[in-house]
Amino acid sequence: MTKYKIIVCDHIHTAGLDFLKKQNDIELLDYSNLPKDKLLTKLKDADVAITRSSTEVGEKFLQSVTNLKAIVRAGVGVDNVDIDTCSKKGIIVMNVPTANTIAATELTMAHIINAVRNFPGADRQLKDNRIWKREDWYGTELKDKTLGVIGFGNIGSRVAARAKAFEMNVIAYDPYLKESTMIDAGVKCAKHLDDILKCDIITIHTPKNSETKNMISKNEIAKMKDGVILINCARGGLYNEADILEAAKSGKIRWIGVDVFEKEPAINNPLLDLTNIYVTPHIGANTLESQEKISIQAATTAIESARGSSYPNALNLPIKENEIPYFVKPYLELSQKLAFFISQITKGVIRTLNITCSGKLTPYIESLGTFATLGMLKHSLGDKINYVNSLFVAKDRGININMETKDSLSSVYKNLITIEVITTEGNISISGCVFDDDKLRIIDINGFCVDIEPSGKMILFKNTDVPGVIGNIGTIMEKHNINIADFRLGRNNKGEALATIIVDSDVGEDILEELKKIKACINVTYAII
Repeated sequence: MTKYKIIVCDHIHTAGLDFLKKQNDIELLDYSNLPKDKLLTKLKDADVAITRSSTEVGEKFLQSVTNLKAIVRAGVGVDNVDIDTCSKKGIIVMNVPTANTIAATELTMAHIINAVRNFPGADRQLKDNRIWKREDWYGTELKDKTLGVIGFGNIGSRVAARAKAFEMNVIAYDPYLKESTMIDAGVKCAKHLDDILKCDIITIHTPKNSETKNMISKNEIAKMKDGVILINCARGGLYNEADILEAAKSGKIRWIGVDVFEKEPAINNPLLDLTNIYVTPHIGANTLESQEKISIQAATTAIESARGSSYPNALNLPIKENEIPYFVKPYLELSQKLAFFISQITKGVIRTLNITCSGKLTPYIESLGTFATLGMLKHSLGDKINYVNSLFVAKDRGININMETKDSLSSVYKNLITIEVITTEGNISISGCVFDDDKLRIIDINGFCVDIEPSGKMILFKNTDVPGVIGNIGTIMEKHNINIADFRLGRNNKGEALATIIVDSDVGEDILEELKKIKACINVTYAII
């Protein structure tokens, strides 16, 4: 009988270890107590490694392995895993994304309840100072208060359900979900983030990506009511820490409940000096039940991947060499990039994704469709989406996925792929191809001919085709010290032009607003590919 070696690099609940020990074809190597430098000497013959956040799966780790087939992150976040290098080495990376859902939900509720009653303050005064002053501890009730929930996924939706049990009014903002999803849950659907900013209490439950990083900053705080309460038990950096610090000092924010920080461990974070903040050290998953679920799911995933039977929650499932020709592989990457790009510049709720290809690509339309679907959902779902579950998630969200092949889409480009996304507010299509075997290019955006690499920070500027526009754009970029790395212009027969501008620096909402004020501007969007 073949024995598969599974190495446990960090501490997991004993339930998972016991489950591994019961498998006749598994050799368990528990090195969770080893120093990390010594761990590297034990990795050579491992088939699968189970890690948590304490083990850095980077260059040294990956240079130490020879037979590794998969890495299982016992938890949600994979910030400690170099997924790109794992992919190049053919190592599948998986996580356990749902085992801590209830734990994180209940911690959020604990922060909310504490925020309105300040239990730690009362506890310290009585226990540490032996002072009995009931008049110091007047709080407020949750009943009839309005809770704003940013992100209505597994955790956000459960927080909303519990808040309703406290007779709170709940409004949720999630531009990637259908309005009916929130209405069916008895929650009001926010049309815009500004609707959330009017709430008494605001909690955030989104992945951390280019769209959500610093999602709440000084501009959003200025729109909030005085005495607002902010909660973050999701990801550090979703709230701009410097801005919430100042707002909490001024009293604009009455209370902050935080479990996660941008840089951890956060032992020197200035937020800790505030008297109106309650902090916990990233313990969202720290319940006995959650740890047991995580360990069992991680063990099950490791066993299945060692045996090769399945790769649940795979974040980078590779394509088998003998099934996909060399020339198709860049198109897989291109299809994902095009859909990822289009998901950032589109507006409204996505209803349909159409994937069309021609030429020698046609036998591989399903693979292209899977990569495109993942790209479309990746921007909003982050690590929760993968090659295995993308089509199922799209179906659950009511998104129609259509795949079509044609003999020829163009007389110029024999192998061509077109991605079209239809939303509640319109549709956008984008086409691309590959030159010289590996040079990815966008060649058409909504009927505008372009030629640009799908990479980097990109501004799309649509305008009436009149003189002076390029100069106006350049002036604004210069004003903000933003270097233009590439500038391509497409025109149509309607008197319109579309500039695709690659820049070297991040572009904030304030700069986009300035660009929109250019007289000839029709619309401006921004994406990072």
